[in-house]
Amino acid sequence: MKYLSSMFCVALLVGVALAEQPKTKEYNVLFIAIDDLNDWVGCLGGNQQAITPNLDRFAESGMVMNKAYCPGTVCGPSRSSLLTGKQSANTGLYGNGNNLKHSEVTKELETLPEYFGNRGYHTLSTGKIFHKHGDPKAPDGMDQGQWAFHEFFDAKGGNQGMAWEEEPKVEGIKSGGSRFAWGACNAPTEKTKDYASSKWAADQLDRDFDGKPFFMALGISKPHLPWFVPQEFFDMYPLDKIEQVKFRRDDLDDVLRADGKPLYKPTDRFLLADQTGMHKNAQRAYLACVSYADYCVGVVLDALAKSKYADNTIVMIWGDHGWYLSEKMHYGKTHLWEESCRVPFIVKVPSVTPPGVKCEGIVNLLDMYPTLVDLCGLPPNKDNDGRSFAKLLANPSMKWNEPTLTTYQYKNHSLTDGRYRYIWNGGKKGGGSEELYDHEIDPQEYTNLASNPEYKDVIKRFKKYLPEHNEPESPRNVHPKPKQR
Repeated sequence: MKYLSSMFCVALLVGVALAEQPKTKEYNVLFIAIDDLNDWVGCLGGNQQAITPNLDRFAESGMVMNKAYCPGTVCGPSRSSLLTGKQSANTGLYGNGNNLKHSEVTKELETLPEYFGNRGYHTLSTGKIFHKHGDPKAPDGMDQGQWAFHEFFDAKGGNQGMAWEEEPKVEGIKSGGSRFAWGACNAPTEKTKDYASSKWAADQLDRDFDGKPFFMALGISKPHLPWFVPQEFFDMYPLDKIEQVKFRRDDLDDVLRADGKPLYKPTDRFLLADQTGMHKNAQRAYLACVSYADYCVGVVLDALAKSKYADNTIVMIWGDHGWYLSEKMHYGKTHLWEESCRVPFIVKVPSVTPPGVKCEGIVNLLDMYPTLVDLCGLPPNKDNDGRSFAKLLANPSMKWNEPTLTTYQYKNHSLTDGRYRYIWNGGKKGGGSEELYDHEIDPQEYTNLASNPEYKDVIKRFKKYLPEHNEPESPRNVHPKPKQR
């Protein structure tokens, strides 16, 4: 009897102790994407001229993932990968023309917001999160991923004409894609589209969600081309004070196909800026758009700080891929060097991330899906290719340097472990050429070491991480986008 009585007392004490344990905090998620943003952010140091007070202030309270990389160096593939949790090599989603709903691999998968929405979260979104595709059955003929959220707000706003604009022009050279143009629009900041999206997101933080946690996604479109923003953001960067980005005109000479022919040449946008003497003009315009995007993000961050959700909301702010501004004699996204693969990524998890830390662990945007699932206590999604870095967020000094993959088009891949970057150009154009750069001695990736026999073991180690299978390209979207309003 004494033994049973003692056991009863122990059980009672254990039960009381467990009851007094604080419950796991139920997190909300604020998921903010900034289109075409590279490392020209104050806290990332990519350009010391960048004025980004809101992102910098947020970084002081959160954690900068200093070595974060995208799964693809174009909007569509990068976003499709991180939202489905699948690498392009496993889905066939290699370009902006590939709609994830048309891929046999991804069309039935639960995307990140759907995964949360199907497990007790209220999901809502505005701005560009999914890449847009024309679809006559969708609202306004545009599939923006509305189907993935319980609520979707299509913000309106426009330029209202231009106070001035510039567009470098040279006979015989066309930039292609989005207009390589910039200038000051007549619209006040409060009448622009990204501000409208941010203001809507901020206003949602004053409401309840029927007792449910929320997953809110906000997409900021700038600094995507064309670089049209209000004059006040250009005024932050007097043209005569702009320090032009340095580049080398022989930078591409050692990147050769297997047959010895050059793989790359200066792009048309670079030639336009170069031959018109407008490098500083273009770089000033990009900086102005970065500051505009920062201002818009600040609207929702300020609202969160004042809301009842401030202490239980995970915030992830990320850029979908990098962007060149004359480096590698290129203006734009694409390719597989550091400038296009590395992305801004700032995270804050209340009671988990130490404030003001710059983490050097190697992470990929593909890893956001399993990490958010892990942090929010949801069951793991077995379809995810990425891995959770929740442990790294709690202990940012731990070793976390497994090579991470970035893909551009079919069979072209880049791997980095934080020191080396290895590029395998296995597609038709690349012909199996290789590149290797050592960031310890060559952070700008000027010198291709792939043909140096001293580095054969480094290349051998990286090759083990290349995809064993490369899925053929998924069907392209057959419906054109409606004309932009």
